[in-house]
Amino acid sequence: MTEHQLPQGFETLAIHAGQEADPQTGAVVTPIYQVSTYKQDGVGGLRGGYEYSRSANPTRTALEECLAALEGGSRGLAFASGLAAEDTLLRTVLKPGDHIVIPNDAYGGTFRLFAKVLTRWGVEFSVANMQDLSDVRAQLRQATRAVWVETPSNPLLGIADLAGLAEIAHGAGAILVVDNTFASPYLQQPIALGADVVVHSTTKYMGGHSDVVGGALVAAEAGLGEELAYHQNAMGAVSGPFDAWLVLRGIKTLGVRMDRHCSNAEKIVELLSGHPKVSQVLYPGLPEHAGHDIAAKQMKAFGGMVSFRVAGGEAAAVEVCNRTELFTLGESLGGVESLIEHPGRMTHASVAGSALEVPADLVRVSVGIESIDDLLADLQRALG
Repeated sequence: MTEHQLPQGFETLAIHAGQEADPQTGAVVTPIYQVSTYKQDGVGGLRGGYEYSRSANPTRTALEECLAALEGGSRGLAFASGLAAEDTLLRTVLKPGDHIVIPNDAYGGTFRLFAKVLTRWGVEFSVANMQDLSDVRAQLRQATRAVWVETPSNPLLGIADLAGLAEIAHGAGAILVVDNTFASPYLQQPIALGADVVVHSTTKYMGGHSDVVGGALVAAEAGLGEELAYHQNAMGAVSGPFDAWLVLRGIKTLGVRMDRHCSNAEKIVELLSGHPKVSQVLYPGLPEHAGHDIAAKQMKAFGGMVSFRVAGGEAAAVEVCNRTELFTLGESLGGVESLIEHPGRMTHASVAGSALEVPADLVRVSVGIESIDDLLADLQRALG
């Protein structure tokens, strides 16, 4: 087996990795260890290494082992939110005076963390078009310690060449961090393409049912994994046992859900591409998409997220969001139900006026797993 190659099929790992039957009862589902502390067999005599649930909890351990297996990494870590995972990672690998290259298309909360929090700590950042490797190279500095990328990106669904970015980052002595939330490990394996750390909002496709908030990091190599685990414990923004259990439950069906998300999204794209009220469809599965060839190479399928621009401008885009019935107007993504939102006024309001500002006529949909004919009819009515 080559390094980072999955030892079993994805769906097998999703159901079994880190989730052996309970040795005491035989329960086939990992129990929720809703406990804060653990009895010790004498001072320092820990059972299974557990002493306090901020440091480790058996339910969280099961999730973390599963995460590492699915991403082909050495160490997985589960957090209270995606931003908690990002914050822990950044304060582990950066210090005041360091520099990081970030994308010009990214989740608004991630940009806020860089622009409003880390800069006050003395960390500098530059913005690059991650689809243009020469621009990424141009943004590197002697103090650059990391390159951060989302692919597909949020909300414009840009595609970045992960192997190319890894080569650039490593050549500069920096690490490559990949936010794999939009693709999920089912569709994309960043570590196999050279990434050093993978980031997830497990709130999204991993959990999959809009009932939990969580985040994750997966480190390619054990050394960085140990550093991240130290800071996870020291900083304390860990996933609670019930939240970890919900994410673990969601992961079991990730593969079959993603298949439906992707197939439904392709049909939504067909409708939008031929609609007179839509001026542009942003979806990496389209042959005319700038990143289509790279996406076809590094992804199993093109995902369940679709963005489009409305011909009538911002007011018309907002009206489309307000008219849908099955597509629920709401933030977040990746659940079994379809969602619609106006990024400029909702998820990406924090990037207004910055290099990451999104078009005012943009609508983003998270395509769920409902009956596709019903979703098509709903969008058709909303577009008018």
